[in-house]
Amino acid sequence: MDRRTFLKSSGVALAGFGVGACATTPPRGALAVPRRAPINLAPVRASFDRVIRTTVGLRPHRDSGFVLRAEKLDAKTLIHNYGHAGAGMSLGWGCGVMVAEFAQDTGQRRVAVIGCGSPGLTTARQLQRRGFDVTIYAATVPPDTTSNMSLAGFTPTTALVNNDRRTPAWDAQFVRAAEMSYRQLQLMVSQNYGVYWIDSYNATDNPMPGQSGGGRGGRGGGGDAFDADLLPEHLRPNRNREVLGPGEHPFPTKYAVRTPALSIEPSIYLDALVRDFLMFGGKIVIRKFDTPRDLMSLAEPVVVNCTGLGSFTLFDDKELVPIKGQLTVMVPQPEVNYRAGGRTPSGGNASMNPRSDGIVVGNLQDRGNWSLEPDEEVRQRNVQAAIEFFSAMRPPAPGARLTRSAPPQTTPSVQSFFDAQS
Repeated sequence: MDRRTFLKSSGVALAGFGVGACATTPPRGALAVPRRAPINLAPVRASFDRVIRTTVGLRPHRDSGFVLRAEKLDAKTLIHNYGHAGAGMSLGWGCGVMVAEFAQDTGQRRVAVIGCGSPGLTTARQLQRRGFDVTIYAATVPPDTTSNMSLAGFTPTTALVNNDRRTPAWDAQFVRAAEMSYRQLQLMVSQNYGVYWIDSYNATDNPMPGQSGGGRGGRGGGGDAFDADLLPEHLRPNRNREVLGPGEHPFPTKYAVRTPALSIEPSIYLDALVRDFLMFGGKIVIRKFDTPRDLMSLAEPVVVNCTGLGSFTLFDDKELVPIKGQLTVMVPQPEVNYRAGGRTPSGGNASMNPRSDGIVVGNLQDRGNWSLEPDEEVRQRNVQAAIEFFSAMRPPAPGARLTRSAPPQTTPSVQSFFDAQS
């Protein structure tokens, strides 16, 4: 059998394999399709006495989106890579590739990276992969970076850019960064890196996309661009959405929408990146820079700025504005292996993300708030919403097997298994 015949016949076989997953309308008079067996999810024990900490992080937002460009600073080449808002963990690997391309154009081989959060570490690793000698200079390192405070996952549009400030050139940079980062994170799925797939449930009375009313957890900026505005279809998280109807799920709503989510555990992930960076010959120097002139004292001819909100003062970027986030963490529950959120019976918003370091509840998008102090009113609201939401869930029957999360089941095209040389 030649390759063309194999592809055609295999394509038919795979297409047939997926037919059983498609919902069809039975002919009139036919027997009704049996309802699917209900999913069983471990109960979340939400209560104030299980709270172990509350964390605050400031997302570095620019209405016109992140900055990724190269310029001259006297004899040095300065490459900017900052302002990723809530998408720094999602876009770091792709932006790092583009930084490395700028650096390759200089003909130099020594690079200084300023900042040790997700953008700085992923940039440093992409430079190392291309043979650069890299030193990271930072005032703080994990676990004391803004990236450590994030909910974390592949959410490349969170508080990222305002629709009316986008340009075609910026959009092209963004899509390229998102695609490269998504592929890299998929390849890192393991306990060593704290990257994993998890089922995410949105409990709702209206399962139509964009109509669930789940809320955004706080006071965000107006005009923000979202998934449908920015992402091609193959990168949108609701592409593999599955609507569960009454009786098929345990949540206190009529429907639940299940989607696979690529999640990241910040403390494991960032520590692993630091280890990789050092293992491949990198150096970390604790140092703070107050003005661009301070960078001239560095020995490296190429400097990459990954300072996030630090660029507000270091490079006088007054377009930068903080968007405050706040998370509350409860005692870990290893048996809880799903994300969930939605409206509470009283009309509030609940959200929950399980990690090995705790059950994370709540979120916040408070534009222009520079305070790193937890807001007690927000903490009370988030925990109370979790208590109300999860206490209304149906518990699994005694002895019932719990539903497990799994990667997406979308079958790739047969052609995707072959490259141009096969």
